[in-house]
Amino acid sequence: MERDNPPAEKPAYWSAYVAGLAIGLTLILTYYVMGHGVGASGAYTQLAARMLETEAPEHAQTNIYLRRYLELGPLSQSWIVIEMLGVLLGGFLGALTARRFQFQIERGPKIGEVDRLLFALGGGISVGFGSRLAQGCTSGQALSGGAVLAVGSWLFTLAFFLGGYMFAWLVRREWQ
Repeated sequence: MERDNPPAEKPAYWSAYVAGLAIGLTLILTYYVMGHGVGASGAYTQLAARMLETEAPEHAQTNIYLRRYLELGPLSQSWIVIEMLGVLLGGFLGALTARRFQFQIERGPKIGEVDRLLFALGGGISVGFGSRLAQGCTSGQALSGGAVLAVGSWLFTLAFFLGGYMFAWLVRREWQ
């Protein structure tokens, strides 16, 4: 008689409490060591400015917006670029320690892989454009602004999550 193998148990995510505590301690340490909070979008803008400087140095220097990023010095000495490398490393280590590291495309049963990737690209472009338009990203607003009790940051975070829940309600059938 053959025995059925029980389904493999999926490794657990990190505890939200432990992860939240780690983010909070990181934010406190960042304020203590660097004198400011965390962010993300500036790293991509600084990288784009350096890439433009490589390809079209005159244009990069005459662009008032990008010139500010070029004046910050080399990428290897930029706190926000180093922070983003730390985010990548932290995400990798977090996935490894939770035994959840694998290459896959998360999607619902009603959407194909190519469509899912196109929607992700569109969402990423929209968020990137919005964070540049707002002169900052959600992590800078919610974490850094919230930590110093900026009312605008708390209102933004509330609106951001409310908008996310409303949009998720609209597209939930794609993930069921």
